[in-house]
Order: sequence, then structure tokens, then C-alpha cells
Amino acid sequence: MFWVLLLLLAWAFAGTACARLCLTAVRAAAADARDAPTDRERDLTLYEAAFLSGGPARVADVTMVSMARQRRLLLAHTGWATVVDPRGRDEMERSVIGAIGPEGQSRIAPVRARTAGAEAVHRLGDGLVRAGLAVPEGAGTTVGSAVRQVRAAAWAVAALGATALLLPVQTGTPRLLVGLWFALPLTLALSCLAIARFEVHPYSRWASPAGQRLLGALAGKPAGDEGSFLTSVAVRGIRAIGEPELRAAFTHRDQPWRE
Repeated sequence: MFWVLLLLLAWAFAGTACARLCLTAVRAAAADARDAPTDRERDLTLYEAAFLSGGPARVADVTMVSMARQRRLLLAHTGWATVVDPRGRDEMERSVIGAIGPEGQSRIAPVRARTAGAEAVHRLGDGLVRAGLAVPEGAGTTVGSAVRQVRAAAWAVAALGATALLLPVQTGTPRLLVGLWFALPLTLALSCLAIARFEVHPYSRWASPAGQRLLGALAGKPAGDEGSFLTSVAVRGIRAIGEPELRAAFTHRDQPWRE
């Protein structure tokens, strides 16, 4: 009867993860309803869109791309950043220049990390949290993390079921019946994932439901100019960069940087 213990463990994994996902989704919906009347009149800045889409690292990326497009920062395909114009036009650009250092040249990886941890980026995130557009750091389980927990629970249930089927059955219980018992918690987990996919997708680590709604409004704006290009980079990341050499500057992996 050892498989029964595995079945109880499978139910514990699936039940706990699904209950957590449901509670998190309910809290997110309540916050969405509370903030809905106040977020319709607000327009996101480029840096705010970057933070809500990809966090502090995305803010650093879009700042460097913007400076590179204006020929004030050289981003080589070998993964190096070189300052051309040392005068930053805002505090984010000044954070990038400061992260590069007095020599005016540095690898992009440490520049990205230092900029993401700069005080200017922290203030940006705090302002978005106060506005109800960003998820507070350390606020607990988000919908995205809850979905990942349910996904992990589904894999755990499948592994426990496979283990139970491989064990020698000493009580005469048909293996098909054992498999059907494990199919129940697996069905629960997969059903929760399917419902979450339709009801609360996309999942975001950084943006609250109100912030996700404003990000969705950016997709309807016309494309073709410089502003829309940078907005695309802010929302989608470096994969939105069309220039191969500029994209290679961020994806270069030789000589990895270490703190």
C-alpha cells in the first residue's frame, strides 16, 4: 500500500498549488476592480512600460538602446559599451553613464546589472507601486508564480504516479486502477492551468492587473516611428531589435562578466 502514501502526497501537491492559484487570482481580480477607475487616464512613459514589462533590467536595456540609436552610446556586437556623449539627458541615462565608469567603456553585462540596481530605477519602481501599476517587491505569490507552482505540481503528480506504477503491487490492486487514482490530482492541476490560461493570462511578474491593462493599450498605437520602436523594445525586450549588430551586442556570450 505504499502507493497510497504517494497518492496522498500527490493530492497535497496539487491541492495546495491549485488553492494558492485560486486565492491569488481572486486577490488580483479584487485589486483590478479597485484600481480600474483610476488608471484609464494615465499614459505610461517609456521607462514605466519597460519596468512593467521586464523589470529593472528591461529599463537598463531600453535606455542603452535609446542612447545607441541617438549615437550617444556605442554598443559593439562584441558586447562592449562605449560612451560617445557623456551628458545624460535624464537620470536613467546618467545611471547608464555612471555604470560604465570614468574610462567610458565597459562590457554591457555589468552595465546592465549596475543600471538595474541604480537608485533611479528603484524610485521608478516605487512610484509605479504607489500608483497601483506594479507588484510590490516581496508582496508574496503573484499569479505568474502561482501558475508556475501548479505546473510544477502537475509534473510532481506525474512523477509520483509513474513511481507508483513501477512499484510491485502486493495487494492485488490493478495497475490501471492505481493510474486512474493518480489521474484525478493530475486532472485537477491541468484544469487549473487551462482555466488560468483563459482567465488570467498573460501572467506578469512586475505589472499589476491595472499595469497590464495599460501595457495592452500600447499595442494599439501606430508603428513606424522611433517612439514606437523603443516602445516595442520596452514591451518585448531585445528580441524586438531589428538591427542584427545591435541585438548581438546584448546577446554576446564570450568572456562572461562576474562580479
